[in-house]
Amino acid sequence: MGAETTRFDSGSTSAGTRTGPGSDPGRGDIPQSGGAGGGRGKRPRRRGERGPLASFGLHATLLFAAVIAVFPPLWLLVTSFKPKSDTFTIALISNFTLDNYDHVLNNTKFLTWFGNSLLVVVTTTVIGVFISSTTGYALSRFRFPGMRPLMWTLLITQMFPMAVLIVPLYNLMSRYGLLNRPIALIVTYLTIAVPFCAWMMKGFFDTIPVSIDESGRVDGLSPFGTFWRLIMPLARPGLAVTGFYTFVTAWAEVAYATAFMTGERHLTLAGGLQTFVNQHTQDWHLMTAAAVLIAVPATLVFGYAQRHLQSGLTAGATKA
Repeated sequence: MGAETTRFDSGSTSAGTRTGPGSDPGRGDIPQSGGAGGGRGKRPRRRGERGPLASFGLHATLLFAAVIAVFPPLWLLVTSFKPKSDTFTIALISNFTLDNYDHVLNNTKFLTWFGNSLLVVVTTTVIGVFISSTTGYALSRFRFPGMRPLMWTLLITQMFPMAVLIVPLYNLMSRYGLLNRPIALIVTYLTIAVPFCAWMMKGFFDTIPVSIDESGRVDGLSPFGTFWRLIMPLARPGLAVTGFYTFVTAWAEVAYATAFMTGERHLTLAGGLQTFVNQHTQDWHLMTAAAVLIAVPATLVFGYAQRHLQSGLTAGATKA
């Protein structure tokens, strides 16, 4: 009896020992992470984590895309410092020269074209930002008769390509005697930029709490005073993007600029570039130099808009 009891107790102890985790190496227990022997195994990959091969492929693709994006403007810059005889050579700047820039600035009407473009762009940007912001604010805050048809009109105007509108707009400008005048391009660029920018500003004003408008009215501000003194400072990110889009629309547009303006003294920069390469002349070295000069103001405006966009986001988040 005592022997049986002893055998039963030992069997129970042995069974209990075998049921313990990791106590019997013969049962093939899987070592836990971080336990003894767990360092020899591979760390399980978390969901969404890329492997080494996938990470290498992603970075290689991004690097290749960056090279493709940077190569055209870089080669344009390099070509602008080459003489005419080396324009189509694949070598880098072997005969560095500034004659191309000197010829463009002193022997062409580039400065006249620059003045025409500056007049058109500044006027278009100022008027376009003001109309877009006021229209977007009205669509965001007020309900009035004809609001929905106005919104549909702004949306439908974006469906027509620019090339389709050249002929009817040209006929209108010719009928009213606006050809070869800056106002023709200003009105045309406003018809392109304002509908899109108004939609964009409406979406931005929708994110600003209406309680700010109500607090301004309680303090005695008029609707326009509320818009100008309270809402506009919070709308800096939208205004920066709107102003930059309007600027690019007027600065880089070619089709309308060449159709509505004739004669070298009436051309803008976009139209002036075509005088270097046409059916009579092929001065690629001069055109690249002029293109670099045209790109400099656009780069400065982009940097200015980007800085104000970041500061505007911070100010808007703090005030809201």
